[in-house]
Amino acid sequence: MNIEVQGGATRPGRVASGPGGCALCGFVGTCGEPGANVIGLMGFPGPQKRAACLSPTLPCEAPFPGVFLRTCRVQGYGSSGEKSPDILSTVGYDSIIQHLNNGRKNCKEFEDFLKERASIEEKYGKDLLSLSRKKPCGQSETNTLRRALEVFKQQVDNVAQSHIQLAQTLREEARKMEEFREKQKSQRKKTELVMDAVHKQKSLQFKKTMDAKKSYEQKCRDKDDAEQAVHRSANLVNLKQQEKLFVKLATSKTAVEDSDKAYMLHINALDKVREEWQSEHIKACEVFEAQECERINFFRNALWLHVNQLSQQCVTSDDMYEEVRKSLEMCSIEKDIEYFVNQRKTGQTPPAPVMYENFYSPQKSAAPPGKSTGPNLARRGPLPVPKTIPDDPDYSLVDNYSLIYQ
Repeated sequence: MNIEVQGGATRPGRVASGPGGCALCGFVGTCGEPGANVIGLMGFPGPQKRAACLSPTLPCEAPFPGVFLRTCRVQGYGSSGEKSPDILSTVGYDSIIQHLNNGRKNCKEFEDFLKERASIEEKYGKDLLSLSRKKPCGQSETNTLRRALEVFKQQVDNVAQSHIQLAQTLREEARKMEEFREKQKSQRKKTELVMDAVHKQKSLQFKKTMDAKKSYEQKCRDKDDAEQAVHRSANLVNLKQQEKLFVKLATSKTAVEDSDKAYMLHINALDKVREEWQSEHIKACEVFEAQECERINFFRNALWLHVNQLSQQCVTSDDMYEEVRKSLEMCSIEKDIEYFVNQRKTGQTPPAPVMYENFYSPQKSAAPPGKSTGPNLARRGPLPVPKTIPDDPDYSLVDNYSLIYQ
């Protein structure tokens, strides 16, 4: 089957991936089969939720979402069977942000490439246009060859114009890439602002919780010291001193209860913040993964369209050069030579020879009037065939004369 792609080109379709996975998305297995039990880059088996690969040419299904979230679980906050890292860790999130920044940078590099290529095409087109219009090329030729040269000059002019048009098309594609980058940047900014806020809130609440924990632990140590002091003063005779120790112990117990309640309140508040952060984190991963899928698809399609445009330029140029070849096939050596003879002929009678005249002779010798004494130079027979040597390339024959390269 042939699958149409952007730019009008077609190529044979493929549905089965090789040992390395799908040629476009890296998926391992049979692409395009809804029930296939395949495991690829996304890390989930076939029965899991999947979304179609955005390839315009190769049908392929891949699970979605999951990759970015799995990255964060491994690097950012742990998963089942793993030791949970620091709650303040943002390694996984930072890794995703760095990856997205690199993707945006790659799009910018391709955008700059298109702009540079457009400048090259425009300069080439303008130089070719100047060459075609200003540089003479066989301007004194006549008849059929002159007409072929006129077609040649016109088609070179057309080729130059097509390169200038290609430059404009490439700039338009670069503009689309820039708009896509900026659109994704603004969309991503909203999610990043939410994540920055929950990260800040989580860090602030974690600090408050740790301060409450330190206060609680200190109050517990103070209570333990007060209890030990009471036990040590059991044999003291000074009742007033014992009373002070009991008052201190009671006060420390009350402080422990209060600090314990405050600590528990901060723990509960931190857990709510953590749950909110985790929920926003999952949403952010889904948004970022969707953006990355969209970016890769857009980038690949833009590159595909670019090479299609370059191929189309070659086809267009060849069509124009074909017009030149057709005009060259209409050339006739005999007609061109006959045309020159008819335009420039001075007559068929050659001038009479100059006779000897004796100065002393009264009678001058002269040729009979109206009669030529020279040979008749009128052409007889066909034109000679141009000679060739064994090393000459093959030519196509027109009117039995060698004219153009095959």
